[in-house]
Amino acid sequence: MTDPRPVSVDGAHGPVVARTRDELRTARASLTGGDVAVVMTMGALHEGHATLIETARRKAAHVVVTIFLNPLQFGPREDLSRYPRTFDSDMEICRAAGVDLVFAPTPDVIYQDGDPGVRISAGPLGTVLEGQARPGHFDGMLTVVAKLLHLTGADSAYFGQKDAQQLLLIRRMVRDLDFPVDVVSVPTVREPDGLAMSSRNTYLTESDREVALCLSRALQAGAGAAGEGPSAIRRAARAVLVREPLALVDYLVLVHPSTLEDVPEWYRGEALLAVAGRVGTTRLIDNVPLLVGPGGRALEVFSDVDSATT
Repeated sequence: MTDPRPVSVDGAHGPVVARTRDELRTARASLTGGDVAVVMTMGALHEGHATLIETARRKAAHVVVTIFLNPLQFGPREDLSRYPRTFDSDMEICRAAGVDLVFAPTPDVIYQDGDPGVRISAGPLGTVLEGQARPGHFDGMLTVVAKLLHLTGADSAYFGQKDAQQLLLIRRMVRDLDFPVDVVSVPTVREPDGLAMSSRNTYLTESDREVALCLSRALQAGAGAAGEGPSAIRRAARAVLVREPLALVDYLVLVHPSTLEDVPEWYRGEALLAVAGRVGTTRLIDNVPLLVGPGGRALEVFSDVDSATT
């Protein structure tokens, strides 16, 4: 098979779409002559996903995108049916970014025997911050990431810095369970007004969106005080949030990037300033990596990728 990609309706070549394990196995076998990167998504792709794909495309010979709305990541109070499903526009983004293969299974393909009896535990790091707000979420996330790493046989996997706790836990899983894959972090992509790109942004009304900007503005304010130390960072960020009473803040923390423990006042080095809150009916998260202390500033990603696992 010299060119396994099907011809689309408009006559242009597009990615192969695999929906079953057998289809994935056949299509994956055709990706020869270089390493394979995977970008895992739950669909509703946006420019942030496109940046992940394009970054992978520059570094890897082949790119696989998975589109799978994982039911294990949704708690009993979270509406799985509400999550946006935009497969046609997702495929347009994949086509434009040069994706080779899209794996878009249904839950019965991933979980062949129904709800899996064996899952990966995120451990203590999965019970704080987002894990406290969404019990079991990270166990479900790691379980599907592990399965998709096995199924796609990827050499590298690309994840956004926006989901910082998720990224940390994936790195820990890969190290602790000896997955032969390189986990690559990609800087958060933001809207022109500073709002971090997210599929959940589609839930925001116009007024909600204006309120939501307080999250990124708080992070910017905290980053601006990074040279003065942890107390100044927290104080500057909180000052922004308290001026927006319509944002119901779950947490604002300045933590070590590998332990998620609050950093003390004397701390100098890299830290994660993270915020989560509810605007209207939508829960949003955001964060910024910081260098704390003299010369302090915002970072795009942490400089030492192994710092999250040591």
